[in-house]
Amino acid sequence: MAVALVAAVGDGPQPRHPVAKRGLTGGGRDAGGELLDRFGGRRRAGGARRSEQHEHERQARAAPMTSAGAGSPSSCRNGTVSPAGQGQRSERMGTVTVSEHAGQPPEPSALVDAEALVRAYYERRPDPSVPAQRVAFGTSGHRGSAFEAAFNEPHILAMTEAICRWRRQHGIDGPLYLGRDTHGLSEPAFRTAVEVLAGHGVDVMVDAAGGYTPTPAVSHAILTWNRGRREHLADGIVVTPSHNPPDDGGFKYNPPNGGPADTDVTGWMQDQANGLLAAGLDGVPRVPYERAVGGPSVHRHDYVGAYVGDLPAVLDLDAVAGSGLRLGVDPLGGAAVAYWAAIGDRYGLDLEVTNDTVDPTFRFMHLDWDGKIRMDCSSPYAMAGLIELKDRFDVAFGNDADADRHGIVTPGAGLLNPNHYLAVAIAYLFGGERDWPAGTAVGKTLVSSGMIDRVTADLGRRLVEVPVGFKWFVGGLLDGSIGFGGEESAGASFLRRDGTPWTTDKDGIVLCLLAAEMTARGGRDPGDRYRQLSGRFGSPAYRRVDAPATPAQKAALGKLSPEHVTASELAGEPITGVLTAAPGNGAPIGGVKVTTEHGWFAARPSGTEDVYKVYAESFLGEEHLERILDEAGRVVDAALASAG
Repeated sequence: MAVALVAAVGDGPQPRHPVAKRGLTGGGRDAGGELLDRFGGRRRAGGARRSEQHEHERQARAAPMTSAGAGSPSSCRNGTVSPAGQGQRSERMGTVTVSEHAGQPPEPSALVDAEALVRAYYERRPDPSVPAQRVAFGTSGHRGSAFEAAFNEPHILAMTEAICRWRRQHGIDGPLYLGRDTHGLSEPAFRTAVEVLAGHGVDVMVDAAGGYTPTPAVSHAILTWNRGRREHLADGIVVTPSHNPPDDGGFKYNPPNGGPADTDVTGWMQDQANGLLAAGLDGVPRVPYERAVGGPSVHRHDYVGAYVGDLPAVLDLDAVAGSGLRLGVDPLGGAAVAYWAAIGDRYGLDLEVTNDTVDPTFRFMHLDWDGKIRMDCSSPYAMAGLIELKDRFDVAFGNDADADRHGIVTPGAGLLNPNHYLAVAIAYLFGGERDWPAGTAVGKTLVSSGMIDRVTADLGRRLVEVPVGFKWFVGGLLDGSIGFGGEESAGASFLRRDGTPWTTDKDGIVLCLLAAEMTARGGRDPGDRYRQLSGRFGSPAYRRVDAPATPAQKAALGKLSPEHVTASELAGEPITGVLTAAPGNGAPIGGVKVTTEHGWFAARPSGTEDVYKVYAESFLGEEHLERILDEAGRVVDAALASAG
């Protein structure tokens, strides 16, 4: 067995975190190399070996770069490089630029002030009359920054109270599994949630070792408890903004089906929470945190042991261990750090964790395309550190902060496009490696690659195409009618080997390990497998363009209809479809998708950030893709103009 933990950047003074002063940081390393237990204890990280690459990486990441300079938390809290300090390179549609610092380490002055962030969480009070300061559930819960009065203690008090009322109304009286990631706002929000849940006497399940708990571990725990039960069902909360910048916080609810809550649930909770904010949080019960964690309703649960111990039900880890594959993983400072060490230890994998540092500033990250720190494991900029190490491993992978996304790196392909890996995973799982019933379908979001359509048709499987949002796969994964559900943003999950549900939320950990399994069992890594698929089905050119959008502009884009598309052709091909509802379930897509024989584009507002997204793909090459994007741009421009 060899689990290697490469020390990450972070030498020298670390930002002081107000919660850390109380001995409650949980899961990361302190200056003495010990793991801090959120309930005050300490534990050693077992099975660790340090890499000789450490000093080289530390020096490389300390390289200087021009930044906006020091400023107030509101001016540089996201690690944003100012426009004056960046060389701008135009992308399609004229408004998107790539920072010249993308892929580089951040300047210290660009890091979030973690202490000021937590102070803002407790001190700033949202004004419920201001839309941007109200509770707003997007595709993945409520997100926002404490600096902007969009994620503060009153929000968490209100949302947790709304969840307790929902549970009471719907007879949900089993345990509530509570997880959190490593963002700076996640711990104070976790504490607030515990206080309200304890005030209602809810049986709350927190990590036994005081560590972090990723999204898939919470979903797995809910389904494990509820299996075979009809009463006393469990549900869960995950405190995470996923891959968002360090100053953001996030809060999402998973009902007893284990997956993301649907809009009927989140809409009710959102209205309740905003009503509570407007009423000054009158009647919200709380038990002080220290008393709550020592009381009868807060219970320690071994999330790591339960999840890691059950992995053979969904993966062939014996094959991985027996192959001798050299595996590398970068958790990007997220909640999966302890899980990867445990997986390597338990199953005897030659697995090296290239960065085990947990730091709320995420100072060890590489800047994303726009000069911001963002834990996006599907971004070649954010994943630059692991990509540099690709030749050291047979397969390497990364996760975002709550481990619901995956990034796959191979020596030949580098970081795989998420669409490429989804197609490879589907071809592998349904191509004979899993004995699932013939009627088990493949699920994809309608902005995922058409390569998936071609692979699925060749396999003779039914394709279920749904709007963006993993919630659309929950029912199918739960009843086994969908064997694999995936979305282009590198989120997916699939059934256990016996055809029963594993998780009904995205699981970046098992998608990473699947890359190791297919390499071990077939001798070809995911990059090689995609090259084989493209030789059979074509090599599509795919692009997603993100650009800033105001709430009014996002609303206008969400109302796009077939009437906005007046042309009969797209990039020289007859238009075969103009969709505003998903073919797989008839649900509105919140935008429009236009298709031809060899290409398509879709335009929609983001559900989690103030941006709009245009997706496009062509099986005829880059030049054809450019034409599609140009014509898509005209449709989007018209919609934005209508918003004023």
